[in-house]
Amino acid sequence: MRLDELKHQGLLRLDPEGGLIHFAGRPALVVDAIAMGLHRKYLVENFGNTAARAILTQFGFAQGWLLAAAMREEFEWDEDEDDRLTGYRILCQEGRFRAQSGSEDPLGEKGAVLLSSYEAEQHLLHLGRSDSSGCWTLSGLISGYFSNMTGKEIFVLEDRCMCRGDSACHMEGRSREEWGDERASDFAFFKNRLLKESLDVSLAHIVEALQHAEATLESHRKVLELFVPEEVEPLGIIAKSPAMKNVVALARRTAAVDVTVLISGESGVGKERIARLIHDESPRVNGPFIAINCGAISESLVESELFGHKRGSFTGAESDRVGLFEAANHGTILLDEIGELSPAMQIKLLRVLQEREVRRVGENRSRPFDVRVLAATNRSLAEDIEDGSFRQDLYYRLCVVELKVPPLRERNEDILPLARVLLASAALRMSRDVKLFSSAVADQLHRYHWPGNVRELENAMERAMALAQGDRVELEDLAEEPRVAPRRPLTNGAKILPLNEAEREYIQSVLKLNDGNRIKTAEQLEIGSSTLYRKLKSYG
Repeated sequence: MRLDELKHQGLLRLDPEGGLIHFAGRPALVVDAIAMGLHRKYLVENFGNTAARAILTQFGFAQGWLLAAAMREEFEWDEDEDDRLTGYRILCQEGRFRAQSGSEDPLGEKGAVLLSSYEAEQHLLHLGRSDSSGCWTLSGLISGYFSNMTGKEIFVLEDRCMCRGDSACHMEGRSREEWGDERASDFAFFKNRLLKESLDVSLAHIVEALQHAEATLESHRKVLELFVPEEVEPLGIIAKSPAMKNVVALARRTAAVDVTVLISGESGVGKERIARLIHDESPRVNGPFIAINCGAISESLVESELFGHKRGSFTGAESDRVGLFEAANHGTILLDEIGELSPAMQIKLLRVLQEREVRRVGENRSRPFDVRVLAATNRSLAEDIEDGSFRQDLYYRLCVVELKVPPLRERNEDILPLARVLLASAALRMSRDVKLFSSAVADQLHRYHWPGNVRELENAMERAMALAQGDRVELEDLAEEPRVAPRRPLTNGAKILPLNEAEREYIQSVLKLNDGNRIKTAEQLEIGSSTLYRKLKSYG
């Protein structure tokens, strides 16, 4: 059959009643190109590039081999160039690629130039630009076809690809002997051994991740067994106070929508835990979560850390490096202490957030990314905008939704539950059996204003666990600041309470602390049970 005789009408046979399709004598299916692109995306995300490339290359090789075998049965062949290229043209008519006129023979001197490739288009759509060629299935298809046709082991490989930003894909086919060692690393993708090894590595990583998650959950379970489960939100977040309940509820609502969130609050209040909650309850939960402290990296290295760099772009850049935005692809990145960025870096970050592309230091091409951005700060960015140290346009780009995490001193109901969880975590790490606080310790924990917030409370619980001699924490086990903290006046907002109202609130809080046990409450208050009963009755 000659090339100019190839027409879709002659190759395509439909059976409307039976629903069967035959193309070039082979049973065929109509498969959505985007679905094939998603299939590639899932292979890459779950098994890595190496395994995905090996799977698709070998899948394509089998298809190409079977195409040649089917065409031998369907048509009468002559030993000329037209017959050799017939199956190649059929692949083109199936919509897989479009070859440049005059450059259609992969085995020819100049190879084949593909002006379009469904595989490259789908790779760019779902995975973005690549550092290497991406027409893996096509390479396997054409290799399998010509290997069957010629009776030799033919490898058709790419040296230019639209996945890398080239204007067209270029494929060249040679026998194993003709290639020599020039592309030896590419030959492995046609062999089952590489596929098995890469899958083994991918499965090992999956097993390792599952084991780590299982160990973490088991550790959390042991901690939570010591307390009422309702006290603890996901990731150990304590939300008994109305203020913290509002923050958690808003974080959960925000998690479902892929918007940028600014998390503000004093140092140590748990901004990163809120960010993890947003990530874990979002559609990106299976992607990476990467947090970076913008204030802990020197100015000269921030751009390289965030965006990556090319080898030789500056002193010490000994190899190419992927930036954190690329590493967090399909996941979430937390830019902590965002207010510490310099004005020059703020401009670059703003451009990245607007364009959704990063350019590595030393490179002249941009790379798209798919990342949800969260930012956190302990500063007042509104004040920084007024004094000119923070860009207003970047603030509006980051602050689509703002979550203000209240300090611990404004979350009085959370202090004891949180202290119990932190104490239990310390007990688990130190292998100690200390579970309780004395009443004096509980009282002092409420009195202290905790300027370091949850981080300071965690340190205090570790110290108490290390020093406790019995099965509970005593007053002398606390650090000096919380141990000698004077009683804070009871207030209702900014108003100081009258003495009778302060007494009522204090008695009711002690009763609540003792889960309604009036006898124990009276003993702690050093009053008679009848006196306590009369006071409670008068309170209604």
